[in-house]
Amino acid sequence: MRATRLRCLARRAALAGSALLAGCQFLPSADRTLGPITPYRIEVVQGNVVTKEQAALVRPGMNRAQVRDVLGSPLLADPFHADRWDYVFTIRRQGTPSQLHSVVVLFENDVLKSIDTNGELPAEREFVASIDTSKRPNKIPNLALTDEEKKALPAPVRQPAAEAVPDVAARAYPPLEPAAP
Repeated sequence: MRATRLRCLARRAALAGSALLAGCQFLPSADRTLGPITPYRIEVVQGNVVTKEQAALVRPGMNRAQVRDVLGSPLLADPFHADRWDYVFTIRRQGTPSQLHSVVVLFENDVLKSIDTNGELPAEREFVASIDTSKRPNKIPNLALTDEEKKALPAPVRQPAAEAVPDVAARAYPPLEPAAP
Protein backbone atom coordinates (compact mmCIF):
# COMPACT_ATOMS: atom_id res chain seq x y z
CA MET A 1 0.00 0.00 0.00
CA ARG A 2 2.79 2.32 0.82
CA ALA A 3 4.58 1.56 -2.50
CA THR A 4 1.47 2.46 -4.51
CA ARG A 5 1.18 5.71 -2.61
CA LEU A 6 4.83 6.55 -3.42
CA ARG A 7 4.28 5.71 -7.10
CA CYS A 8 1.21 7.93 -7.17
CA LEU A 9 3.19 10.79 -5.58
CA ALA A 10 6.03 10.30 -8.09
CA ARG A 11 3.57 10.41 -11.00
CA ARG A 12 1.99 13.58 -9.68
CA ALA A 13 5.40 15.21 -9.21
CA ALA A 14 6.45 14.24 -12.75
CA LEU A 15 3.16 15.56 -14.13
CA ALA A 16 3.54 18.86 -12.26
CA GLY A 17 7.16 19.22 -13.41
CA SER A 18 6.27 18.58 -17.03
CA ALA A 19 3.40 21.08 -16.79
CA LEU A 20 5.81 23.71 -15.43
CA LEU A 21 8.34 23.03 -18.19
CA ALA A 22 5.63 23.12 -20.86
CA GLY A 23 4.58 26.54 -19.57
CA CYS A 24 7.98 27.97 -20.53
CA GLN A 25 7.06 27.90 -24.22
CA PHE A 26 4.38 30.51 -23.59
CA LEU A 27 6.83 32.99 -22.03
CA PRO A 28 7.08 35.32 -25.09
CA SER A 29 3.34 35.97 -24.92
CA ALA A 30 3.69 36.96 -21.28
CA ASP A 31 4.66 40.52 -22.26
CA ARG A 32 1.17 41.01 -23.71
CA THR A 33 -0.59 39.83 -20.56
CA LEU A 34 1.78 41.31 -17.99
CA GLY A 35 2.00 44.76 -19.61
CA PRO A 36 5.12 46.70 -18.60
CA ILE A 37 6.64 43.68 -16.83
CA THR A 38 8.60 41.85 -19.52
CA PRO A 39 11.21 39.13 -19.33
CA TYR A 40 14.81 39.99 -20.14
CA ARG A 41 15.75 39.18 -23.71
CA ILE A 42 19.41 38.81 -24.52
CA GLU A 43 20.83 40.97 -27.28
CA VAL A 44 22.00 38.76 -30.11
CA VAL A 45 24.58 40.16 -32.52
CA GLN A 46 25.94 37.77 -35.13
CA GLY A 47 28.11 38.16 -38.18
CA ASN A 48 30.07 41.11 -39.49
CA VAL A 49 28.60 44.35 -40.77
CA VAL A 50 29.29 45.47 -44.33
CA THR A 51 28.47 49.14 -44.88
CA LYS A 52 28.00 51.18 -48.06
CA GLU A 53 31.46 52.64 -47.62
CA GLN A 54 33.09 49.21 -47.43
CA ALA A 55 31.13 47.85 -50.40
CA ALA A 56 32.15 50.89 -52.46
CA LEU A 57 35.83 50.05 -51.92
CA VAL A 58 35.46 46.55 -53.38
CA ARG A 59 35.93 46.41 -57.16
CA PRO A 60 35.86 43.52 -59.65
CA GLY A 61 39.36 42.27 -60.33
CA MET A 62 40.52 42.34 -56.69
CA ASN A 63 42.01 39.14 -55.30
CA ARG A 64 40.71 37.32 -52.21
CA ALA A 65 43.24 38.90 -49.85
CA GLN A 66 42.28 42.40 -50.95
CA VAL A 67 38.56 41.67 -50.48
CA ARG A 68 39.26 40.21 -47.04
CA ASP A 69 41.24 43.34 -46.10
CA VAL A 70 38.27 45.56 -46.96
CA LEU A 71 35.29 43.46 -45.82
CA GLY A 72 36.88 41.25 -43.18
CA SER A 73 36.63 37.49 -42.96
CA PRO A 74 33.40 36.05 -44.35
CA LEU A 75 30.89 34.54 -41.96
CA LEU A 76 30.50 31.59 -44.31
CA ALA A 77 33.10 30.22 -46.71
CA ASP A 78 31.55 26.97 -47.93
CA PRO A 79 34.04 24.31 -49.06
CA PHE A 80 31.48 23.06 -51.60
CA HIS A 81 31.17 26.55 -53.11
CA ALA A 82 34.78 27.72 -52.93
CA ASP A 83 34.15 30.72 -55.17
CA ARG A 84 31.45 32.18 -52.91
CA TRP A 85 31.77 34.13 -49.65
CA ASP A 86 28.75 35.10 -47.59
CA TYR A 87 28.75 38.04 -45.20
CA VAL A 88 25.65 37.96 -43.00
CA PHE A 89 24.83 40.26 -40.11
CA THR A 90 21.83 39.97 -37.81
CA ILE A 91 21.01 41.93 -34.69
CA ARG A 92 18.11 41.65 -32.29
CA ARG A 93 17.95 44.25 -29.54
CA GLN A 94 15.23 45.44 -27.27
CA GLY A 95 13.95 48.81 -28.38
CA THR A 96 15.08 48.47 -32.01
CA PRO A 97 13.66 46.46 -34.91
CA SER A 98 15.52 43.31 -35.93
CA GLN A 99 18.00 43.80 -38.76
CA LEU A 100 19.30 41.37 -41.36
CA HIS A 101 21.90 42.33 -43.93
CA SER A 102 23.64 39.91 -46.27
CA VAL A 103 26.30 40.31 -48.93
CA VAL A 104 27.38 37.60 -51.36
CA VAL A 105 30.82 37.88 -52.94
CA LEU A 106 31.54 35.71 -55.97
CA PHE A 107 35.00 34.90 -57.28
CA GLU A 108 36.19 33.44 -60.55
CA ASN A 109 39.77 32.09 -60.67
CA ASP A 110 40.51 33.76 -57.29
CA VAL A 111 39.54 37.19 -58.68
CA LEU A 112 36.42 39.08 -57.59
CA LYS A 113 33.64 38.67 -60.12
CA SER A 114 30.68 40.36 -58.39
CA ILE A 115 29.23 41.54 -55.11
CA ASP A 116 25.49 41.21 -54.42
CA THR A 117 23.42 42.49 -51.49
CA ASN A 118 19.94 41.67 -50.18
CA GLY A 119 18.96 45.32 -50.39
CA GLU A 120 20.53 48.67 -49.76
CA LEU A 121 23.37 48.52 -47.27
CA PRO A 122 23.34 51.07 -44.46
CA ALA A 123 25.91 53.84 -44.27
CA GLU A 124 28.15 53.58 -41.22
CA ARG A 125 26.51 56.53 -39.43
CA GLU A 126 23.01 55.24 -40.25
CA PHE A 127 23.87 51.81 -38.90
CA VAL A 128 25.31 53.16 -35.65
CA ALA A 129 22.27 55.40 -35.20
CA SER A 130 19.92 52.47 -35.80
CA ILE A 131 21.46 50.32 -33.07
CA ASP A 132 21.97 53.13 -30.56
CA THR A 133 19.34 52.55 -27.86
CA SER A 134 20.58 55.18 -25.44
CA LYS A 135 18.39 58.14 -24.67
CA ARG A 136 21.17 60.70 -25.14
CA PRO A 137 20.21 63.96 -26.78
CA ASN A 138 21.66 64.32 -30.25
CA LYS A 139 22.40 68.02 -29.71
CA ILE A 140 26.05 68.85 -30.34
CA PRO A 141 27.41 71.28 -27.75
CA ASN A 142 28.78 74.62 -28.90
CA LEU A 143 32.54 74.62 -28.32
CA ALA A 144 33.24 78.25 -29.26
CA LEU A 145 33.04 81.07 -26.70
CA THR A 146 31.00 84.17 -27.34
CA ASP A 147 32.57 87.63 -26.93
CA GLU A 148 30.84 88.10 -23.54
CA GLU A 149 32.18 84.75 -22.30
CA LYS A 150 35.69 85.66 -23.43
CA LYS A 151 35.53 88.97 -21.52
CA ALA A 152 34.32 87.14 -18.40
CA LEU A 153 37.40 84.89 -18.35
CA PRO A 154 40.10 85.79 -15.78
CA ALA A 155 43.31 87.28 -17.10
CA PRO A 156 46.02 84.70 -17.80
CA VAL A 157 48.70 84.38 -15.12
CA ARG A 158 52.23 84.73 -16.46
CA GLN A 159 54.81 82.32 -15.08
CA PRO A 160 58.32 83.60 -14.37
CA ALA A 161 60.94 82.44 -16.84
CA ALA A 162 62.53 79.14 -15.91
CA GLU A 163 66.19 79.04 -14.93
CA ALA A 164 68.56 78.42 -17.79
CA VAL A 165 69.28 74.73 -18.28
CA PRO A 166 72.98 73.98 -18.83
CA ASP A 167 73.83 72.68 -22.27
CA VAL A 168 74.43 68.94 -21.89
CA ALA A 169 76.20 68.63 -25.24
CA ALA A 170 78.94 71.06 -24.09
CA ARG A 171 80.06 68.79 -21.23
CA ALA A 172 83.17 66.70 -21.64
CA TYR A 173 82.73 63.06 -20.68
CA PRO A 174 85.57 60.60 -20.08
CA PRO A 175 86.04 58.00 -22.81
CA LEU A 176 84.16 54.75 -22.37
CA GLU A 177 87.14 52.61 -23.40
CA PRO A 178 90.82 53.19 -22.68
CA ALA A 179 92.87 54.49 -25.57
CA ALA A 180 94.68 51.86 -27.63
CA PRO A 181 98.48 51.66 -26.94
